[in-house]
Amino acid sequence: MQKAILFLLLSILLCACDTAEQSATESTLPNLDNPPTAAFIGNSQCIQCHSQQVEQWRGSHHDLAMQVATEDTVLGDFNNSSHSKDNVTTRFFRDGDSFMINTQGSDGSYQDFEISHTFGVTPLQQYLIPFTDGRLQAFSVAWDTRTPEDGGQRWFRLYPDETINYNDELHWTGINQNWNYMCAECHSTQFKKGYDSNNKTYQSSWSEINVSCEACHGPASGHIAWTENKQAVGNKGFVFDLAQEHQWQFSPGANTTHRNNAAAREEVETCARCHSRRGVLTEDYQFGHPIGDSHRVSLLRDGLYYADGQIEDEVYVYGSFLQSKMYQQGVTCSDCHNPHSLELKQPGDGTCLQCHASNKFATSNHHHHPEKSSAARCVSCHMPATTYMVVDPRRDHSFRIPRPDLSASIDTPNSCNQCHDKQTAQWAAEQINKWYPAANPGYQRYAPVLFAARTGYSEATPALQQLLMDPQQPAIARATAASLLVDRIDQQGITIINQALGDDSAMVRAATLSAMDSVPANIRLPLAIGLANDPVRLVRNSVGRVLADIPDDQLKPDQLKALQQARQGFIDSQRANGDRPEAQANLGNYYSQRNNFTLAEQAYLEAIRLEATYTPAYINLASLYSHSGREQQAEDLLKRGLLRVRAKATLYHAIGLLWVRQQRSDEALAMLGRAASEAPENVRYSFVFAIALHDLGKPEQSVDVLKKALLQHPQNAQLITALFNYLTELGRDREAEQYKAMLE
Repeated sequence: MQKAILFLLLSILLCACDTAEQSATESTLPNLDNPPTAAFIGNSQCIQCHSQQVEQWRGSHHDLAMQVATEDTVLGDFNNSSHSKDNVTTRFFRDGDSFMINTQGSDGSYQDFEISHTFGVTPLQQYLIPFTDGRLQAFSVAWDTRTPEDGGQRWFRLYPDETINYNDELHWTGINQNWNYMCAECHSTQFKKGYDSNNKTYQSSWSEINVSCEACHGPASGHIAWTENKQAVGNKGFVFDLAQEHQWQFSPGANTTHRNNAAAREEVETCARCHSRRGVLTEDYQFGHPIGDSHRVSLLRDGLYYADGQIEDEVYVYGSFLQSKMYQQGVTCSDCHNPHSLELKQPGDGTCLQCHASNKFATSNHHHHPEKSSAARCVSCHMPATTYMVVDPRRDHSFRIPRPDLSASIDTPNSCNQCHDKQTAQWAAEQINKWYPAANPGYQRYAPVLFAARTGYSEATPALQQLLMDPQQPAIARATAASLLVDRIDQQGITIINQALGDDSAMVRAATLSAMDSVPANIRLPLAIGLANDPVRLVRNSVGRVLADIPDDQLKPDQLKALQQARQGFIDSQRANGDRPEAQANLGNYYSQRNNFTLAEQAYLEAIRLEATYTPAYINLASLYSHSGREQQAEDLLKRGLLRVRAKATLYHAIGLLWVRQQRSDEALAMLGRAASEAPENVRYSFVFAIALHDLGKPEQSVDVLKKALLQHPQNAQLITALFNYLTELGRDREAEQYKAMLE
């Protein structure tokens, strides 16, 4: 992952307007308003009755997710071995029973560090180093646990293409390698971060060091009580039943199975707590509650997913699975995976053929590849893999039909050309068309819409509205469409927004709220206020944020009470992540909307203290200074940021706008030009630079900038409209007509 987009992706995890998924069948969830009081008891008591399940679990990735560093658990070579990269040599050695690493610390000097824990087991193992403030830091040189024949048994760096020095945002001592926030919740049981915002320290704790029984089933003291007296207490003493059977069967003549009982969405969302790209809303996780009560699952955002929804960055399965037809039909994780060993239930294609008739799908008439070849495997076409962390391939769980035709038109990847890499996407599309002349385009049909929105295509708005209201498409895609309607809401859009706010999916409701920032307050208030009492925390928090600017005296007493609770919920969720700059910036934005500029400034400054390279905090704090008349303070802050941030385009752009307001024209144009040059992928920088050139009397140069930007963003309506207008002004009518035709 490129560092230029690292903070964007981290912001996505914590952004106040991000969304999460609730079960599409909320009405089927158990009544959890008054769950039984229960305590964690440890897996030692589970084995007495569930020895088979515990035996399957032993040695699994869950069992070995985190371990104390010992002779038995450390797999790396600590026999005075070394690894060198970018003039930094790291040495791995033993000091008695201790496992030691000699490398550069946070100040650039070489020091000896003792590892306390191992992290993961295969295909790689990382190591955790403790600090006196309670942090555990994940060291960024990992051990490849694969066999030598597979290229393993070596030290390697997790960011091989990056040059990382000791003050870099990706350095192992920095905030982005912090185990307490980044990793721990999903590698241990009953984890509590224990961050003290006053002392800037951690007192993190867990009931069990690894992912044990109660990490999924919930605290088991009630279950133990049930085993002793067999009284009817809930689901055998648990808050919810994670052990219900999910039976599938073939109907006569059918090619796929159907389920004879309702799907267990609670199971999928239990797994989603960790197997998703998400942010935390609260440390008070309640088992059996919708995922949106505790976490914010990322949408199909640029940089995380391709426009068709295929995985791009590491997104951990759930967001992909939500897009699948299998999820819509009620397939759960344990239909394919043994929930204790985590292994597939059947070898090879056997897992798929549990539900898909072999005489229909496991034949050359279907896959058109040599029988029993790797290319003939179901996953080769329908679950292409992407490698993360250098050596760890992860399969896309959206189970989609290969679409090389989309690769040809919108440059998304496809499984055909993963193998046939010497051929073009057009060639692959022609092969598919020969085999399936009446080809089914598949369940996921939103790629052109999301691509159009990402590229600024003029017709994207009605298409996004249509996708948002299409109940046949996955909720995560419809929620993504809602989020992309920001700054696109017209009168027709208000009607659609009103309908979407009543959607069955909490993910859609929250995303729709996030799109309303640009809607006038007098329209926004009556639309959103009714969701201040929504049953899902994520939605309530979104209301608190989107209505932050509404004066209290405009609210009825019952509205004020509900909105105050929603606002406090938003604040609490950000404070739960108070060790992250994104959360502090979110608080700064919230307090700015509430006109509490003192608290806003404090939050922005805390964000910068936490991560000196966090660009959004510089931008937002400079804006606060500027709007309060402190122009010089704003300029000094942005210049200070330039000394710390490597990807400087955003700061160049902000300084350029500041100087435009100060009528320092030549200096402003130079800064805006640098921003456009350093980040050509950001169409806004080029567009603003072109507008500034035009308005400052340089229309010919403005046209040149717009044309250059249009080569990279060929369907962007803003660029095309500006070119038409400016060429018309210059009397270049024939050339202008070409761009007018592109808008029609």
